[in-house]
Formats: sequence, structure tokens, C-alpha cells
Amino acid sequence: MSVIRELAAFVRSASAARLPEAERAMLRRHVTDTLVAAVAGARTTEGRALRKVMPRISAADAAGLLSAVVRHTEIDDIHTRSCTTPSSVTVPTALVLAGEYNSYDADTVASAIWVGTELMTRLGVAIDGARILYRGLWPTYFTAPLGTAAIASRMLHLSEEQTAHALSLALMLSAGRSGRFHGALPGRSVILAMAVANGVRAAQAAKDGVGGDPALLDGPWLKDAHGIDAKVEALTAGLGGASIYPQMTIKPFCSAKQAIAAIEAFTSIIDHDNVPPDSISKVVVRVPPPYSRMVAMKAEAGARASTIVSAAFQIGLAACRRERLYDIERADAMNETAALALAGKVEIVADETLLEFFPATFPADVEVSAGGKTLRKRVTAANGDPGRAFDDAALADKARRILGPSSTEIIQAGLDGFRSEDGCKRLADVMWQATMD
Repeated sequence: MSVIRELAAFVRSASAARLPEAERAMLRRHVTDTLVAAVAGARTTEGRALRKVMPRISAADAAGLLSAVVRHTEIDDIHTRSCTTPSSVTVPTALVLAGEYNSYDADTVASAIWVGTELMTRLGVAIDGARILYRGLWPTYFTAPLGTAAIASRMLHLSEEQTAHALSLALMLSAGRSGRFHGALPGRSVILAMAVANGVRAAQAAKDGVGGDPALLDGPWLKDAHGIDAKVEALTAGLGGASIYPQMTIKPFCSAKQAIAAIEAFTSIIDHDNVPPDSISKVVVRVPPPYSRMVAMKAEAGARASTIVSAAFQIGLAACRRERLYDIERADAMNETAALALAGKVEIVADETLLEFFPATFPADVEVSAGGKTLRKRVTAANGDPGRAFDDAALADKARRILGPSSTEIIQAGLDGFRSEDGCKRLADVMWQATMD
């Protein structure tokens, strides 16, 4: 059987209801976390701009728009080994299609989310997403068409043969390297929306008899088309035996994942030892070489993303205005003069000894020099990582810090979304209303 046909068989037969209860609970939390990101993202300047400029002509367009709104927040989940942020793509797509086709069977929708997430992360691992990202290939963007084609195939009840064609067509739509984005509205969100829509359209085309190439991955296609030495066996090894959810991370606050361990290590030091921010003379942050240059970015006026990627700036916020780590908008960040002053004392160092933990986690080793002492903390698995996974209470606390009083209703809609058809419809409606009004 070809690789794509194995994937198609999984897409057709996988049932989230048959997962262990612990994994079903994880799936519900990741869906709920994505709902929080959708509601929060709809309120930002960029989220409103995306809703204004992007089309909603079809369900495929709507799925793309919702995915873009979620992804730009940087509070959505991540699978570190693949460096994909799958729920930003899979949850909106499944819920939009549930509404489009008035199909709210809880197991069908939950299973569609699972198979899309599974295929995105597996393809991301196969292409070594955690390393290839720093060569200019964005793993979430690359894997999104495959994930959404799997979801649409399941929601449309395609046959196994039709699903195989849908998946192969979606793979042919996978894009390689992106460039540098400029302008008031970053194109990064827009091209992700297009990739999401393309996968849905691939499945719709396959339903109407359009053929692809189910043998696409049985040869050197990824190498020939994209220059990627992929480990294709990662796509099917143990497929269906368990879900990917125990390997996934929920972010504790708004930040690029690569900076979170450093921020946690720093806050642990200053909180445990009661270190006053103005006593700090130097902070040294050691991270694995693949992302050291990325987190060394300096925060810049008018560049929201820089305030979310920069480890130094966010360490400054953690010391001086910690509540702003939950602020997605990051408006007027350059007015945080105390945080910027501390950021100027932070040095980022590439440390190869930390590679033993990467890419299973994104670790950091932090040294804080203050009052004549040097304090050190290493974090290899941050809050929200596997082994330190969020429970319902931790997720509710994150939502409250981000959304305020409205968080209770959102959390409840997410956690109850797969208990019944009515619950599933409410889940879909809450996401739609929050982001489309």
C-alpha cells in the first residue's frame, strides 16, 4: 500500500472516541485553547484587519481566515518536534465545515480535528520542521494543505480512494520557502489562510472526481519538488496506535515558543530569590544554536512580532510588567522603558550542550547577575510542555488573563464541545460569532 493510501485509510477510520480518556481530555483542551485564541485574535488590530481584507465567499475561505486570526496571536499550541502549530489550522477548519454542512456529530468533528493534527505534525517531523524552519521553510504553512484536506475529506465523508486523491492534490499545493514580509498587515497570515483554503478545495475537488497521484510520496517527490531529504516513514510509523496530543504543548502566554523556557527560567530566579529588577546587572540566556539568532531579535517600534520573538524584551516584561506577557496586541511596547532597559542587559548565547533536549523541547539556561551574585536556572521542559501539561484549571487561568470575565463562557463551550451534538454546535457557533461579527 502506498504511503498516501495508508494515510487515507487512517483519515477514514480513526475515531477520537476510541482514544484513551486522558488523550480525549488533551484534545478538548487544545480545542478550547484554540477557541480562546480565536476570540482574543478577533479583538486585535491585526485580527480586525484580516477580517476586513480577506474573503469569506466559501467555507474554504472562512476556514483560512479563522486560521489566520488564531495563528497571529502566538498563544496557540505547538508541536515542537515538527515545529508546527496545528490546532490553529485544524480546529477552525473542522468547526467551519461542521457549520457549513450542518454536521455536528461530536465524534466526526473531533476525529476530523485529530486526523488533521496528526497528518500535519507527522509531515512536519518527516521534513525535520524544527530545523528546517531556520532555513526559511515555515512548517505550518507547508503542512496546512495536507491537514485541511484530511479534515475536509472526513467531514465530507469521502471514500478512501477519494481521500487518497485529496491528500495527494493537497501535497502538490504545499509551498516551499516564504520570503520576508513587509507592510502594515503582514502577509504571513494571509498566505497561511490561502494554504488552509487550498487543502479544503483539494478535498472538494476529489469529491467531484478530480484525480491526484496517490503514489506521490513513494518516490523522491519531496526531494525533487522542494529539496527536502524527508523521512517519509515518519508519516505512517505507528499511525493510529495513539494520538499526537501527549507530545503537544499549550503555551502559557503570548510568546514565540523558542523564548518561553528562557522567560520561565528568569522569572523563577527573580521570584525565588526576590531579586529587584534594578539590581540586575546582566542576564545571559543560553539556547540551542538553531534558534539562538531568532530569539536574539530586538524589539522594534511598529513591529509587533519582534516583541513576541525577542527573549530579551520579554524578560524585561517579566521583570517589570509581567501582566503584559498576556497582552497579544503589544501596543505601545516601546513605552515600556524599564523593560527595554533590562532587555539591554540580556545576552543571548548559542549553546550546543542544550541540543540533547532539542527538538523534543525548546530549552534554555539562564544566568542572572545581581547584587554581586550569579543565579542560574535551566528549564528543559517549560510550563505547558509534555510532562508539565496544562489541566483544565491552568487553561482557565490562561484564558482569564487573556480574555477577562468573558473567559468562563468560552472555556465551558470548548470543554463541553464534544459531549453532544448540541455542545458541538455551540462550540462551532462561539468560534464563528466571535470572529465573524
